[in-house]
This record gives sequence, C-alpha cells and structure tokens, in this order.
Amino acid sequence: MSMRDRILTALQSLEPQHLDVLDESHMHSRGQETHYKAVIVSPVFAGLNAVKRHQKVYASLGELMGQVHALALHTYTPEEWAAQGAAPDSPTCRGGSKHDH
Repeated sequence: MSMRDRILTALQSLEPQHLDVLDESHMHSRGQETHYKAVIVSPVFAGLNAVKRHQKVYASLGELMGQVHALALHTYTPEEWAAQGAAPDSPTCRGGSKHDH
C-alpha cells in the first residue's frame, strides 16, 4: 500500500465529506514518498481553530506522521468548503531535502 493510500485510510476516522490527498513528492524529493497535501472537509472541524483541526489530523495519522517529511493541511467544515470550493495551490519547493547529497 502506498503512503498516500495509508494516509487516506487513516483520515477516514475524521468522517470526511470530501478528502483528497495529493502526493507532491515530485516537486520536492526524487523518488521518495515524502511530501503530501491533504484537503479534508469534515463536520468534526466545526468550532475549531486551525491548530485544533491540525491536531485532530495528526492524531488520526498517528505513527504515519513520523514517516512523512511534509504534510500541507487544508481543513474545512462543509460550510467553509461550500463557500470556498477549492484549496490553494501548494507553493513551489524552496529546496532542501535530507535525501539531497
């Protein structure tokens, strides 16, 4: 199972109405599954600030977090997602990876 699939499976615990996990490793590290972007729309985020939402995501991922170099999180309630409809694009990598020599 790919790292992306493992992340998708773990995030099901948040009961997402929309879930997209993009492997952005190609923009950062050659041949490594290390950089991801997750767009998560869930009613469990209602009333929570960004920090609390991210803590819920980290808790859902558990030990997987130690295997990922970077995870860009975009967390929305269903109402926020309906108003916005899309997550922002990830920035271009500024370089630097422990896999670069």
